[in-house]
Amino acid sequence: MKTAIKYSKLVSAIALATLSGTAWAQTTLNVAAFANYDQAIRMAIPMFEKENPDIKINLTSLAFDDHHTAMTTSLSTGANVPDVMAIEVGYIGRFANAGGLEDLNLPPYNAGQFADSFSPFTIPLGQNTKGEQSSLPVDIGPGAIFYHSEVLAKAGVTQEELLRDWDSFIESGKKIKEKTGSYLVADAVDVKDIVIRSGLKDGESIYFDQNNKIMVESDRFKQAFKLAKQVRDAKLDAQVKAWSTEWTEGLRRGDIASQMMGSWLGGHFNGWISPGENVWRTADLPANTFASWGGSFLAIPKRAEHKDEAWKFIEFMSQRVDIQMEVFEQLNIFPSLIEAQNSEFMEQPVEYLGGTQARMQWKLAAANIPAIKAHRHDPIAEQIVDDALQSVLTRNVEIDQALSDAARQIKRRARR
Repeated sequence: MKTAIKYSKLVSAIALATLSGTAWAQTTLNVAAFANYDQAIRMAIPMFEKENPDIKINLTSLAFDDHHTAMTTSLSTGANVPDVMAIEVGYIGRFANAGGLEDLNLPPYNAGQFADSFSPFTIPLGQNTKGEQSSLPVDIGPGAIFYHSEVLAKAGVTQEELLRDWDSFIESGKKIKEKTGSYLVADAVDVKDIVIRSGLKDGESIYFDQNNKIMVESDRFKQAFKLAKQVRDAKLDAQVKAWSTEWTEGLRRGDIASQMMGSWLGGHFNGWISPGENVWRTADLPANTFASWGGSFLAIPKRAEHKDEAWKFIEFMSQRVDIQMEVFEQLNIFPSLIEAQNSEFMEQPVEYLGGTQARMQWKLAAANIPAIKAHRHDPIAEQIVDDALQSVLTRNVEIDQALSDAARQIKRRARR
């Protein structure tokens, strides 16, 4: 009898342990992200796992270029495919049109119901040429200019004068260089990067038109190259690359008077400058230009192992106002959700930017950004155009010739 009782207890214990193990079995969700955006995911993981105890996030993070190279390899070979893939906006066209991502508008995702919740310009960016929603936006980068107010004051240059139009921008740079010795911009390439994004309309792309015609010989590109060359010829750029030590130190010391980039750069300024320092200001881009500079999207590869759990995580990152606001408040990564952009936090003064309502400026800029389309060959075209500009700046190649050569190279590379 005692043996039977012991046996019964043993069976019960095993059954309980089995049930307990089943109840707490976790799905490991593999998420791949690039540096900087990975910080947002790390912040969100504890709350997501608390609300979804059956899911454990395994985050893999690589440097920006390394991540996108690895994801390209994963999609083409089927090896090491993550469940959730972060994609920076510059790579969206290539990934969306490669055919390896889920269409999030289809069941069981039905992401179309959320389209109106995002900044209008973001949804077309995440679509491929077939109109499939290959990814959803989780943060955006409203274009802005940051400038050193004390340097401008010493040069006798006002914000209005600096930003009125591109000619005034360059003339202001000459005054700044003459009166203070500071450079107007870090690199003449920065001017080109903004000008080629100006004047675009909804549905257009930067390098290609709606019929895939290469646009780099258009007046828009000629003007961009012309202005960049004027900056270089007048010795108004420091000729340093973004994210280099020289660049960071140049901005910190005021040796570089302005930087055009996404609003998220403000968070970096806050880390670079001394406590209590508030000499930097932000404004809309010169010549009343509105453009997107950076932004992160999340996608589910077709070969992902845990698609249901992946969609839960994408919903969490893309639809939770509290998550996007926490990330914004801590990391200055601008939210993609309109509801988050309407938060009272946006109205608070930003002390390190002179106590101005900088976030409201970025919010209004985001509302004016055209809904351009990403093209699969954008990264190729961008590199070729950058090389063409260098030939103009360093070897005095004629602008028309450089752009003509660039168009031929893009056409040849796009055929591969």
